[in-house]
Amino acid sequence: MFPLRDSTPSENFPIVTVILILVNIVIFYSTTTLGLQGMENLFALFGLVPAYYSQYQVSPIGYLPFLTSIFLHGSWMHVIGNMWILWLFGDNLEDRMGKVRFLIFYLLCGVLAAFTHYFINPASAIPVVGASGAVAGVMGAYFLKFRHAKVLTFIPPFFLFNLPAWIYLGFWALSQLWCGAAGVLASNACGSIAFWAHIGGFLAGMLIYKFFLKAEPDYKY
Repeated sequence: MFPLRDSTPSENFPIVTVILILVNIVIFYSTTTLGLQGMENLFALFGLVPAYYSQYQVSPIGYLPFLTSIFLHGSWMHVIGNMWILWLFGDNLEDRMGKVRFLIFYLLCGVLAAFTHYFINPASAIPVVGASGAVAGVMGAYFLKFRHAKVLTFIPPFFLFNLPAWIYLGFWALSQLWCGAAGVLASNACGSIAFWAHIGGFLAGMLIYKFFLKAEPDYKY
């Protein structure tokens, strides 16, 4: 299922969302100029490698990978997919939170997602990169705050459905939980994707988003 648009219009231009998208795309483009070996070296340094922290070592740059890994991607499809979801759902949360609060919320969800992946896979020596955990936090907040919105969804090969947001996002979350649980039982059961980072980010977004909302006016027109 691929979301095409939602039914909730933006009240203001989502400048923070746009900046995050541009930063991620620029960083990814820059990494492509390094060549395959250069990208692997970069991911080993700035990506999240859980084994560094579970084996009484520390990454050469300390705990920064819990944050820097959010801004790295492995392919154009990876970065475009994440940024499209951020564009689709992030603008409405930025409206409700304000620019600074939304930025902090996004980064915090990404860090909590990274910690979730670490706790589930503490011995993994494979670098994890991607904004998926932070974006999942946005999805989790949208799931509760805008649950009655509609999401125009493309289902291959040629079906279009206007799904309630809680159905689209709920199905996505359940699919991540299914694959995450399957991956614990059988390595790479659903592919080499950090499903538990997605789950951690989604839950984080659901749990903390209210703390970042702007105060609603106590009067009605």
